[in-house]
Amino acid sequence: MAVSILQLSDPHLLANPLGWYRGVQPFVALKNGLESALVQIGRPPNLLLLTGDLCQDESWAGYALLRNLLVPLGIPIALLAGNHDHPQLLRACLGRVAHVAPALIPIGAWQLLLLDSHWPGEVDGWISKAQLHWAKKVLDNQYADLLVAVHHPPEAQREGSLFLDRLATFAKPKIVLMGHIHQHWRDTHAKTTLLGCPSSFLQFKPTQICPLGLPHQCGARFVELEADGTWQETLLRWPN
Repeated sequence: MAVSILQLSDPHLLANPLGWYRGVQPFVALKNGLESALVQIGRPPNLLLLTGDLCQDESWAGYALLRNLLVPLGIPIALLAGNHDHPQLLRACLGRVAHVAPALIPIGAWQLLLLDSHWPGEVDGWISKAQLHWAKKVLDNQYADLLVAVHHPPEAQREGSLFLDRLATFAKPKIVLMGHIHQHWRDTHAKTTLLGCPSSFLQFKPTQICPLGLPHQCGARFVELEADGTWQETLLRWPN
């Protein structure tokens, strides 16, 4: 039986739900985007994944807005810290109601590995050797198909060119879901598919052609995982 993940990314929330940042009201944009995405997929996903840069001002009130928006949906939640986040506040505010990276989550016949690439004081990310050692330990004797979620793409990480190679020494991920780049993006590394997600807030100048021809619209990604290890993904867009 298939299971599904709805990925949104980079909402850049503020403490004020009506506050403005770069000409956008981030909370209003996230709320409208979440509603649009749920309408488009036509059913609740098995997991709601937000891949980082959750709170631009790194405030308790911003994380509380996110908690109060997501929890009433009754959908399991997985969260990553991005460079625009305060990981300790994120975990303190949402750790009891959501999976917060680093974590390993069973989802259907698959496993979802959440990695924390937050590097304090830096825009780029970093997945430390200690975290990779932890990942190796929790994945030991795990034979399920593997999906990885991380905020920073490899090219935006310290030692990022080695990240997937190191991961491949003890795991064989089929998909890596990423945030940070505020756009659709798709590539492969060995047999792993790398997928960047649009932002619910604001898009950056695209480096690849948007399959829907709507690169400046906000968006999300919907991933369906089959028990036999096959999968499919759908790019979602909606008017800003």
